[in-house]
Amino acid sequence: MAANNRRMSGKKGAQVGSGGQRRRGLEGKGPTPPAEARKGHKKNRVANAKAKQVQRRPAARGRGGKGTSEMVVGRNPVVEALREGVPAVTLYVQQFIDNDERVREALQLVAERGGIHLMEAPRPELDRMTNGLNHQGLVLQVPAYEYAHAEDLANAAYDKGEDPLIVALDGVTDPRNLGAIVRSVAAFGGHGVLVPERRAAGMTAGAWKSSAGTAARTPVARATNLTRALEAYKKAGLAIVGLAADGEHEVGELAALEGPVVIVVGSEGKGLSRLVGETCDFRVRIPMPGGAESLNAGVAAGVVLYEAARKRS
Repeated sequence: MAANNRRMSGKKGAQVGSGGQRRRGLEGKGPTPPAEARKGHKKNRVANAKAKQVQRRPAARGRGGKGTSEMVVGRNPVVEALREGVPAVTLYVQQFIDNDERVREALQLVAERGGIHLMEAPRPELDRMTNGLNHQGLVLQVPAYEYAHAEDLANAAYDKGEDPLIVALDGVTDPRNLGAIVRSVAAFGGHGVLVPERRAAGMTAGAWKSSAGTAARTPVARATNLTRALEAYKKAGLAIVGLAADGEHEVGELAALEGPVVIVVGSEGKGLSRLVGETCDFRVRIPMPGGAESLNAGVAAGVVLYEAARKRS
């Protein structure tokens, strides 16, 4: 019996202070996470692999898609963007900033508009976000623009029972011109603007400001290859009308503006590119008795859009 007691004496019994540990060991740890969220599980590895594939996959090209987000930097630019209704996600304000009139107006506009996050950040963080630009303590994050598909512009017109009136830009690189053209399209009953994906202005904060708010209701589409997009419009029955200083037709005499049409505007310096010019069904000129060699791209588009609207009325 004594030997038996000696053998049992080596076993650990209850120890002082161990009760809390045992109670915690009996407590539940909440619901079991799904297999995809459990590290090491096969489904978790599969989910991680799929996520990496999505990150590596190139964005869809020539099918609308999103642009890139943008930062508006500096007190005056931020206030102007907020006044003009430029879409915004977050206003970053530097910690301990000098609270001048522009800062107060920016904060007031954010509060009035709603839906914009307000974040306070130290100066080094704002320097990093803006790559060292002179942000003056205010940085406004503009979301990526959601571009339409090229065919959506014509389809939207047909859905309304109207002939499409679309403006395509060839080599226009100034966002302010793009914004002005969007504004003219809205004013004269057009159905949208088509821009190339590369070497062309996109819907930046500057374009939004120049559009004076009309970009919110006038779609802008983006195409990987402008020539192919114009050829697709042509096959769908739209006339392709290019603006050129040496065009064969005067804009006021062109009957094609009365029907479904795409008006193509080139850059101020080079005009229409060769392939785009060859794709056009008509090349028209704007008579200028004053002798000016050319018009600003935004002004030229407005003149032709007015003439198209007049013919259709």
